[in-house]
Amino acid sequence: MNNFIKRTISGIGFVAIMLAAFLTNKYVFGTVMLLALIIMMKEFLKMTCGKNYWFSQILSILAGATLFALTFLFKGFNFPGRLVILAFVPVFILMINSLYVKDKSRFDKFSNLYAALIYIAVPWSVLNFAVFNGQGDFNGILLLCFFAIIWGTDVGAYLFGITLGQKYGKKLFPSISPKKSWIGFWGGLATAVAVAVALHYAGLFCFDLIHCICMALLLSVTGVYGDLIESQWKRHYEVKDSGSIIPGHGGLLDRFDSALIAIPIGIIYLVVMNVL
Repeated sequence: MNNFIKRTISGIGFVAIMLAAFLTNKYVFGTVMLLALIIMMKEFLKMTCGKNYWFSQILSILAGATLFALTFLFKGFNFPGRLVILAFVPVFILMINSLYVKDKSRFDKFSNLYAALIYIAVPWSVLNFAVFNGQGDFNGILLLCFFAIIWGTDVGAYLFGITLGQKYGKKLFPSISPKKSWIGFWGGLATAVAVAVALHYAGLFCFDLIHCICMALLLSVTGVYGDLIESQWKRHYEVKDSGSIIPGHGGLLDRFDSALIAIPIGIIYLVVMNVL
């Protein structure tokens, strides 16, 4: 019961912070998302690099934070787009720094410093394209809808998986995540579509219904892949959770692993279909 209460309270606090980021203003959004990026990169690098190359880890996190900050300024404050290229400067510093690392006995871990940028910083920076229009006006409703669909997928997959998936049907990806089942996958997919339709008729997901359904399908499927990708990292490094910042729930990377793949795909869909 104590663990349940702890999970409930921390979960409510997490959702409250996320809602504040989406529904208040761009300053709150930028601050919360930048802190989330830094924490996720720190969790990932602690998991993959441990205490090796701590200064290089700081440089990697600085490079990721710079990319997010410059993208945020570009979309929200009419910062010259050409100057976003400055985000490469910390990356070059990171590369040069590798030459001066004296202990190269675990130099294979150095690649994880770059993986953190590609896996976390780049897709997280794309979130800025979902909350700002061409004039720099902030509106977090679209991003809130994206997260609602992803969370709906998780809830649906859990409910269908725990009630039916563990007894019937095949496992989805047993070598990486033994508890996930195909029944849970289809249940999560159906729930995602139901959430998207509900958001559409509530006037929040403001696109044609067919686009809402297509995005729900894309977000659900790619969100599952995002979850599996992080599970693969954790299984390789033999850790249960990426961190412990959310009591009873693990780390931020555990909470946002699906979003790192799904939300950029959703934004790409809207751009390609010329509706964003």
